[in-house]
Amino acid sequence: TFAVFVGFTMKFVWPPITNALAQRQKRIAEGLAAAERGKHELQLSQEQALLQLREARAQAGKIIEQAQHKGSVLVEQAKEKAIEEGKNIKKATESELTQQIENVKSDLRKEVALIALQGAEKIIAQHLNPQSHHTLINKIIDEI
Repeated sequence: TFAVFVGFTMKFVWPPITNALAQRQKRIAEGLAAAERGKHELQLSQEQALLQLREARAQAGKIIEQAQHKGSVLVEQAKEKAIEEGKNIKKATESELTQQIENVKSDLRKEVALIALQGAEKIIAQHLNPQSHHTLINKIIDEI
């Protein structure tokens, strides 16, 4: 009877148990392999993220450097433009002052000529006696 029990167990009970154990062992192995793949993929993703972070930092550094350079160039251009505008303003002011000086000189010449002409007319109008001539010249000098 024991032999029949062992035979029955070996024929009908044992194969499903070994199949169940084999399937469970297979699932565990697949789970371990999947975990290993996930661990490897996580490591690759972390390395990729670090690489992208380094690239982003490098690119940000380049952008900052370019912005600083462009800022320096713009400041230099603004300085040059301000200096040029200052020179132009100075030139225009000097030209205007020169013109005003010439105008004042011209007006002064006209007035002196007019005063001299008026003085000559007064001298001629009076009889040329020395006393009145001297008085008239002093009066003209006072008017000037």
